Amino acid sequence: MAGKVSAQPGTGILLVTANVGSLFEDPENLQKTWLREFYQTVHAHKPHFVALHCQEVGGKNYEESMTHVDSFVKELLSSDAMKEYGKARIYLDENYRSQEHFTALGSCYFLHETLKNTLQFDFKAKKYKKVIGKEIYSDTLESTSMLEKEKFPQEYFPECKWSRKGFIRTRWALADCAFDLVNIHLFHDASNLVAWEKSPSVYSGTRQKALGYVLDRITDQRYERVPYFIFGDFNFRLDAKHVVESLCSSATMQTIRAADTNEVDKLIFREVDNDRKVVLQLEKKLFNYINQDVFRENNGTRVRSSKIFKTDRFIYLPTYPYSEDTSQGKQYMNTRCPAWCDRILMSSSAKDLVLKVTVGRPAMCLMNPFVIYLVLRWQNRTRSIVIRKCLMT
Repeated sequence: MAGKVSAQPGTGILLVTANVGSLFEDPENLQKTWLREFYQTVHAHKPHFVALHCQEVGGKNYEESMTHVDSFVKELLSSDAMKEYGKARIYLDENYRSQEHFTALGSCYFLHETLKNTLQFDFKAKKYKKVIGKEIYSDTLESTSMLEKEKFPQEYFPECKWSRKGFIRTRWALADCAFDLVNIHLFHDASNLVAWEKSPSVYSGTRQKALGYVLDRITDQRYERVPYFIFGDFNFRLDAKHVVESLCSSATMQTIRAADTNEVDKLIFREVDNDRKVVLQLEKKLFNYINQDVFRENNGTRVRSSKIFKTDRFIYLPTYPYSEDTSQGKQYMNTRCPAWCDRILMSSSAKDLVLKVTVGRPAMCLMNPFVIYLVLRWQNRTRSIVIRKCLMT
């Protein structure tokens, strides 16, 4: 049961971002648990408006796993926990046959029955329309005027490999306040070795370029500018070269090259004494550090550089790459350097509305990457907002 909406004044909004790829590859073990935790989060905060931004809808093997998406959405819409949310808009980019447009993004919005006069913007007609009932849009979202969806231009993609990266924007008007919600998926680090080569890495430059593209698109002159919230899988990573230098400052490095190409295949960092104990092994898809606790203590303070890594204070652990083994929910996989890939970013005009931040802590990870969410509350007319910034457990 979702429970009755809190009587405290103001419109409550829950923003959730989740890379859900693993849910569709192992729906029997992960999907039910994930949905239970999602429902518990809704019940705990009792928002009037829920925005769920998903990335990698259908999973990595989307041609085989996309069939599981329909059952996932049907469960969300028909569940007893969400029955008080009588209005909904579901936008799913499922058309993987259209490589020039496919992003595998899913944007799901649920509106409580007590929320009156909710409007959504029609980008073609350039006017707001009242939200009534529940509607699902999939396959060809390019023809849907209630959103803007773009895949990043092909020249943005590293090594010209056109993968599922882009953004979806919707615009809403609640409690006399208009705002944009942007679902985003930026580029990952394809190789730990390439990421280590220089600071900042080539991947960081590609992400910066793509994020700049999104910001330009949502703030251009085509439409009135409104406050915006961008939440999704930014794939933001720590500066690999800086992290390795910090963690292995007193170690010696051994370089192993491929016999056929002479390219660097592996880096091994060993302690000078202590029987030459291996501290870190680095390969294209291997980041095996001797002590994962360094990424957990004080939310990873040691590995963050104030000179390189500029952001507000972190109140949660690195969100990636958690083990997908449900029995090891607090362990990171030895594939990548742990990082805060998943974010909720707000514009300065939205940040000006913030009154308070209340911190929450995670208990364990249910999937990889970690789900993060933000609870907002703003009052009618004054547009005051109270934010609780937490992790879904």
